[in-house]
Amino acid sequence: MNNADAMSLTATLLAAAGGLTAVIHDGVVARGFDDLRPAHGFAFARLAPAGATAADLAEHLGVSRQAASQMVEELVGKGYVERRPHPDDARARLVVLTDRGWACTRAAEEAAADAVRPWAALLGERRLQALRDDLARLAPGGPIRPNW
Repeated sequence: MNNADAMSLTATLLAAAGGLTAVIHDGVVARGFDDLRPAHGFAFARLAPAGATAADLAEHLGVSRQAASQMVEELVGKGYVERRPHPDDARARLVVLTDRGWACTRAAEEAAADAVRPWAALLGERRLQALRDDLARLAPGGPIRPNW
């Protein structure tokens, strides 16, 4: 692949990711969670299912521990997460989703399904599944970070 084609591919993937983020966020807002930013969704992805420390969240988001702690404080204040004692480290606190946080997560899942439905109509279900599988091979489980 030449440089121009590589640049086109990366630009297309970044545009798709940015578009998905916007559509999912809009869907979450439309479902009644209008006090969040897209970056909060990236935090929720790390907190589900078993919670995380603020340090874990900072690493996942690519921000300082102070920034992650501020986000946790904001989300606690809005009722999306709560702090609990860490089961393995008495010095740490585990940040977990509340019922409201889980409801928001389900809203994001619904919005994500809505976002890719047109892709299935355009590409066909089989090609969309193949695209998902190929992308999973290219990006196996790395942290999903907001585009700061």
